[in-house]
Amino acid sequence: MLTRIHIKYYYTVGALLALCLCVALPYVLLKLVFAWIALSLGLVSSAYWFNSAGIFRKSQDGSIPWYISWSFIPFLMGSQLYNTWARKNDKVPAIQKIDKQLYLACRLFPSDIDRLKHENIDAILDVTAEFDALEWTLLDENIAYLNIPVLDHSVPTVAQLNQAINWLHNQVSSGKNVVVHCALGRGRSVLVLAAYLVCREQGRDFSDVLKSINSIRQTARLNKWQLAAVEKMHSQNQINIHKRAWLIVNPVSGGGKWHDEADHIIQTLADYFQLEVLYTAKDKSGVQLAEHAKSKGADIIIACGGDGTVNEVASVIVDSDIYLGIIPMGTTNALSHTLFGATSKFIPVSQALNILIQGHAKRIDTAMCNDQLMLLLVGLGFEQKMIEKADRDRKNELGQLAYLNGLWEAIDENQSLSMRLQLDGGDIQVINTTSLVVANAAPFTSVLAQGNGEPNITDGLLDITWIEASEVSQQQLLSMTELLFAGLTGVREEEQQSGIHHLQAKTIYLNTDSSCKYVIDGELFESEDLCIKVKPKSLNVLLPEANKHI
Repeated sequence: MLTRIHIKYYYTVGALLALCLCVALPYVLLKLVFAWIALSLGLVSSAYWFNSAGIFRKSQDGSIPWYISWSFIPFLMGSQLYNTWARKNDKVPAIQKIDKQLYLACRLFPSDIDRLKHENIDAILDVTAEFDALEWTLLDENIAYLNIPVLDHSVPTVAQLNQAINWLHNQVSSGKNVVVHCALGRGRSVLVLAAYLVCREQGRDFSDVLKSINSIRQTARLNKWQLAAVEKMHSQNQINIHKRAWLIVNPVSGGGKWHDEADHIIQTLADYFQLEVLYTAKDKSGVQLAEHAKSKGADIIIACGGDGTVNEVASVIVDSDIYLGIIPMGTTNALSHTLFGATSKFIPVSQALNILIQGHAKRIDTAMCNDQLMLLLVGLGFEQKMIEKADRDRKNELGQLAYLNGLWEAIDENQSLSMRLQLDGGDIQVINTTSLVVANAAPFTSVLAQGNGEPNITDGLLDITWIEASEVSQQQLLSMTELLFAGLTGVREEEQQSGIHHLQAKTIYLNTDSSCKYVIDGELFESEDLCIKVKPKSLNVLLPEANKHI
């Protein structure tokens, strides 16, 4: 049975043969024809070598741009001839009902429209990468369509499979009849439908589901590589149906960004989840709304707002199996920057929606500080003063510059703190500092936490960084510059760390002679004693599938 590994060799050999004929033949017209064939097969073979279905540039509406299609015409003509022959000689119908509301099909042609209408098909899941979709508007102007581009004989990624099965489930739950199709209705479409049925019907395994499908559609089969890959995804709990998602929105975060994005966010998520939307208010905190969603059996709770909103939602679902989703709408969005990477600063909403749809999750560390959940950091001195000075009016007026302005004022004041520090129950040491930060996670923009580069949010440790007190504010600026360098490079050069200290621990105890202010993830508190403990891998968060930042 063919696999992607085998098929790439066939296309490569075909491209080389066409190239040889191009060189050997004496006629210009034939040279051009075989050069075109060589180019077409060469591009297709490169897609298989690098497992890159994106080379066809198939869009969400199922169309392939003309400037891409022309280079694939020889390949597409050959595929069209083969598919036409295969359909004519296939021992199964082009479209077959497999389960209630669920159908399998080969590539759809205009001649299939009457059958689709007869079966009341009102949703199409297309898992081909190489063909333009049927002009599905011929069926019904309200037809639902999704393309998940997968190469023939290949396996979709975890993100693609999660997207497909959750879209399928939402269409079925809405009462729609759905057809899943690939080129011949034998491999890719079978894999996706089988994955959906296994995830939907707990207790069934792939062999049982595939036998059931094959008893109806005798040509349905997966190659060994496809079967092993999808079984591994399922056994490792990487693919899941998230039936109910609750979106908790802070409508005033980031100066009211929500109102510009609300329709787009709700419409996009509603295609994949049974969605409920709740709004925070003066008398309704994120904690209260998250507790309500949890009591109603939410699979995912999505925090749409700033780091404060995320912290409130996370405090309810920490140590549970509920997934935390994040749509960054705040001023800084430090946690999403840490988890999603720098692109979250430029395309925060579209990136966040893709992450939620693709459903890739990972457990991350959290921490507790005096019974308050901490996702990012606890800060005293410069960090606390910076947050305190950047009030809501300043943030609405200046955005992130409000924090820089607050930090500059704090450095200029140069007030020192004397405190006792104990790590993991060890010896107590007295320190004098203008800035002390205990971080579970912090992007490089959180300069005061960068004593050893960006903290690792999955290492089970807390990073503590402090700057020695100095009467000269210029010395504090020098220390800040060195911390910025460490954050940008991930390198801490000991000889340059004048006045900067960095340690790691699981439990940190701090004590001051009098009550002092501190900040937890952007929220202000006050106490004489701080006890901070890490909680390893205690929060299930939806993340980009390929994430190098954690």
